[in-house]
Formats: sequence, structure tokens, C-alpha cells
Amino acid sequence: MSLREEILKLKEQVEKLTMNQRFGIHRFVASDKDIRFFTRFASYDLLMRFWALIEPSLPSMISVTQAQRGTFTEPSSTTRSLQPIDEMFMFLNYLALGSKQRDLADRYGVHQSTVSRIITSWSNFLYTVLGSVRIWIPEEKIREHLPAEFKDYADTTVILDCTELRCQCPSSPLLQSEMFSTYKSHCTLKGLLGVAPHVAVTFISSLYAGSISDKQITRESGILSLLRPGMAIMVDRGFLVDDLVPCKIYRPAFLSGRSQMSACEVRETQAIARLRVHVERLIRRVKEHKFFDTEIPLRLFGNINQLYAVACLLTNYENGPLVKAWAKKPE
Repeated sequence: MSLREEILKLKEQVEKLTMNQRFGIHRFVASDKDIRFFTRFASYDLLMRFWALIEPSLPSMISVTQAQRGTFTEPSSTTRSLQPIDEMFMFLNYLALGSKQRDLADRYGVHQSTVSRIITSWSNFLYTVLGSVRIWIPEEKIREHLPAEFKDYADTTVILDCTELRCQCPSSPLLQSEMFSTYKSHCTLKGLLGVAPHVAVTFISSLYAGSISDKQITRESGILSLLRPGMAIMVDRGFLVDDLVPCKIYRPAFLSGRSQMSACEVRETQAIARLRVHVERLIRRVKEHKFFDTEIPLRLFGNINQLYAVACLLTNYENGPLVKAWAKKPE
């Protein structure tokens, strides 16, 4: 009996040493700083709350993956080299650090094809799970929790802006002209983002060729079907969508051939600029995922919409709100 107990203790020690040597989430449970670096989640506690949210849906992902690979047996240690939570951690490394698949394969001790499968599976899984949660907030709910700084624009439902992601230029001259962005002087993919006044992502469009105008992307993105009379949107000068939207528009004033704007227009432009900074900060938060720092290769175009949407949706879970505290509504 004493020998058996000693063997069990030794096995536990070996397992503990092996776990400490392997790369995975278990190595960083005591360091929120490391969790922030590797995943963009502000703390281990927030990451675990997110894990608890998506874990019940994991069996559906596993069954789909097995069907794609032609296997329908329960996963075992011989057929699954990483635990699901470490697969998620790997996917977050891929987005947060922009890590190459070969580097991830070396870190996690798996084959590069396994890394590719995990990234594809998790991008599709999170795109489905997070996308099934309603993010568009009705105007009455927004007004219940409207920050005090929006008191002069209390009917604002969403702040809209576009972002562009640099991508590899295709060889076809026709495609190059479609994807070339005069703003970035490079081939890009362009998406429309909507943010509520209390700074949560409430609308994400698909990605379009970089040459598309702000007006055209507004028309094609699907945002128009969500807008109603009585609402208001806040946009930049480039969104000349007055003939498209059925609601009020808050937009910085134009000079329109005048030498200067009136004092009232200057004050309104400054006020709108102060409020629109929220959507700009949100876009910056999305692009803190280093995956978007480099040119997106053409080979990822089949999966880029899922990766982009997941990165945008994750900002609703990774941190507290950009505005730390909502002011009380005026009496």
C-alpha cells in the first residue's frame, strides 16, 4: 500500500511538471498581465467568465468537426491533442498576437495542420455562438442607460464609422482597382461598425472591397433595416446618407463654400467629435488584435469575415466599458 501511494504521488508530480512545461492557459492563471498580453482579455477572471458562457455549446462544435473529418466517435486523448480550453487559448493567441501557425505549432507541440484546423474551427464556432446573441439594442433600452454626455443627443441610437484592413494585392488588375483604397493608398478590406452610446458593439457589417464608398457600404451592409423614424445616428462627414436613412443624422457641419462656419456650427461640430471618439476608440480596441497589423493574405479571404467579426464581438467581453461609469440621468 505504501508503494502504491508513493507511485501515485510520483505520477502527480510528473503530471504537474509536464503541465508546467507545456504551453497553455494553465501557465498564466496567476498573471492577469500575461492573460492580457496573450488574449486581450483584461484578466483571468474575465476570460473564465467568457469560457463559462461558450462551454455549453462546445459539443456542437466537436460533432461538426468530427463530421468534417469523417469520425463520429467520442474524442479521446489519442484523437484530441489539446484540451478545448487550450484550443481556445491558441485561437486567442492567433488573434491577439498575430502569431504564425508554425510558431503556434511549435509552442503547443502539435502539427501545423492541427493549428490550421483549430483556428478554422474556433473562428467558425465563435462566429456562430457570439453571432447568435442579439447585439442590436432597441432605442428605448439605450435611453434608459444613456450617458449624461449624450443629453443633447438623447435620441442617438448608434454611432457609425468605417475601418479598413490592409490586405495582399491580388494579381488581377481589375481586382486591384476594386480593392484599392485612395484613403490608405493600398489594397484594403472595408467594414462598417456601429457602437451604442454606452460603448458596446451593436452592428458589424461584412467586409467589402476597399474602394467602396461610405454611402454604398451603408446601403449594402443591412444597417438600414434596423433604423426607424424617431432614432438618430451619429456619423462622420463622409456619410452622405440623408436620402437613405429614415431617421435623424448628427454629422459635423460642412463649410459649403463659406469662408468659415458659424459659432453654433463650430460648437456642434466639437460636441459631435467628442462623442464620436467612442467609435474610434472601439476600432482601435479591435485593431489591438495584432492579427490585423500585417497584410491579410489572399489565402485567408475565405475565413476573414469570421475572424474580423469575432475580433469585433470579443471587445464586448474582453474589457469593461470604455466609459468607466455611466452618469446618472438628469432629473
